[in-house]
Amino acid sequence: MTPQQRHHCMASIPSRNTKPEMVVRRFLHAHGLRYRIHVRRLPGTPDIVLRRYRTVIFVNGCFWHGHPCEAYRTPTTRTEFWSAKIARNQQRDLLQQAKLKRMGWHVIRIWECQLKPKVRQQTLQGLLHTLNHLLLVNYGAHPYTAAPDSPTPATLAAEEPMEYTTKKRVTD
Repeated sequence: MTPQQRHHCMASIPSRNTKPEMVVRRFLHAHGLRYRIHVRRLPGTPDIVLRRYRTVIFVNGCFWHGHPCEAYRTPTTRTEFWSAKIARNQQRDLLQQAKLKRMGWHVIRIWECQLKPKVRQQTLQGLLHTLNHLLLVNYGAHPYTAAPDSPTPATLAAEEPMEYTTKKRVTD
């Protein structure tokens, strides 16, 4: 493959609306979650932004972000270039994640290999579970505490506490 052909092939790989990203977006939409995509005002331009959950989701390709899985292989040609490029991508990902966390966002990273058909459903159900957990963390139910000067701090109703007794049954 000539350098021009390789350049053309690599330039034609999309960075947005990829198949793994669309799988996650369809799943979230089917479960009633609404989101924004590719929000440029946030560091790293997250693939999916769930404002209600204060959560951003990055759907990363294993090759471009150097995920240590069986899908990732360092190319055999121009090894130094690719190793340096992927290391820069990983460093940039860490910096963007730190910025988002300082801004109060939760960051979820889903890898392309986690969306393969064999493990897709498990990954997506885990994502849904994580989002529900984050919703509880952000807006969760807080335990009830009565006022310290209350005579009966365990009473929740606006009525006087009363004792319950059991009635004896009358048998024929």
